[in-house]
Amino acid sequence: MTRTAIRWILVFNLIPALFAAPAGNLENAGPTLSAAQKEAIVDEISKLMNESYVYPDKAKQIEERLRSRLAGGAYKDKADAREFAMVVAHDILEVSKDRHTGFVFDPKMADGIRRMKSRNEDEVRQERERQLEGARSNNFGFRKVERMAGNIGYMDFRGFGDARSAGPTAIAALNFLGYCDALIIDLRQNGGGDPTLIQLISSYFFPEPAHLNDIYTRTTDSTENFWTLPFVPGPRMENVDLYVLTSARTFSGAEEFCYNLKNLKRATLVGEKTGGGAHPTEPKVVQQNFILRVPFAKAINPITKTNWEGTGVTPDVQVPAAEAFDRAYTIALEKLSAKTTDAQKKAEYEWNLVGQRARLSPPNVPEKNLGIYVGEYGERKIALENGVLVYQRTGPRLRLTPLTETLFSVEGLEFFRVEFVVKDGRAVELVGLYDNGEREPSKRTR
Repeated sequence: MTRTAIRWILVFNLIPALFAAPAGNLENAGPTLSAAQKEAIVDEISKLMNESYVYPDKAKQIEERLRSRLAGGAYKDKADAREFAMVVAHDILEVSKDRHTGFVFDPKMADGIRRMKSRNEDEVRQERERQLEGARSNNFGFRKVERMAGNIGYMDFRGFGDARSAGPTAIAALNFLGYCDALIIDLRQNGGGDPTLIQLISSYFFPEPAHLNDIYTRTTDSTENFWTLPFVPGPRMENVDLYVLTSARTFSGAEEFCYNLKNLKRATLVGEKTGGGAHPTEPKVVQQNFILRVPFAKAINPITKTNWEGTGVTPDVQVPAAEAFDRAYTIALEKLSAKTTDAQKKAEYEWNLVGQRARLSPPNVPEKNLGIYVGEYGERKIALENGVLVYQRTGPRLRLTPLTETLFSVEGLEFFRVEFVVKDGRAVELVGLYDNGEREPSKRTR
């Protein structure tokens, strides 16, 4: 299997949700299958698995399981093509324990695969262009690139495309973030993809060549090595603090990216244990309209000599996926604040840390305590409306949100906060705080 073939196979078919439809969810019924057709399908699945599946012993067990189920009448009442495919897929998975295996009834996708493998150059070109156009309209999975407060970068992307097509978009995103002091890469909804883009993106984070991963292919009995690239178009980020967000949906190539960086001790993983799929996969057409997903190779990490198949990648900081961003951003700010000697930068980190800590653990300030802040402080006025403090100076009335017992953020003003000075149970002063360090105290006048 050439690298080009591996690239196409991984991009085309490494989204686990494709084969994850629950049994019984038959919104669109398929054609009716005869007993002879079911037998032919089992025969072809067995042949393809025995030829290519990366674990030959498992391939034989899958064949035995399917033939036993067929002979025992387990598929007799599964006449609908879609329902039959779901039951067969379940039986394959039960034996293999490999989430990269799969079997579906999908005539449209089967036609696309035939076109890609056709000897007709026009058909191949047209199908590739159709797939490429879809990838372009999805921006190759890149959803958000942002430079956040504290000079911390954020990049959310949902798949690793072929570097030949997705590379320019990845390069543009990384160059935009090239001078950040820390970077958060969000893979919580990334289902995997192509090793060449994993290789390209990883290359930005190492000053010297790093051995990322190997892929062993059964049919050729060969191993392909993947190292970081000697050149990247843009600034390297070898000294940038790196954080990767994960979830149970993080799968396949996205897991490889995590596994590589974790074992090379280059990133901090934050979130949930990943899905657990480490086998490059090829889709094969069965009986015209069915697709069998066959893992033909396996990843071998050069450090651990194994991979994450069936186990997933365990993050360094385990939190629910929904909390992963806030936790990573807080950790990044804390680390940057601890190591900087620049007073202005430290003040900026600490300003943002206060807000982040309040997001992670919102303070509970009773309404009766809020009442002590109500009053006038020169031209500044504080009122209590429906249990919420409201701030007004010369413009509109703005809601206050507690960051601590006495410190509040101001609605719509990220650069400004309000802090109250309390003596003997009464607020005596309001201090306007700015993110550049300026302070504007106002004594209570009423």
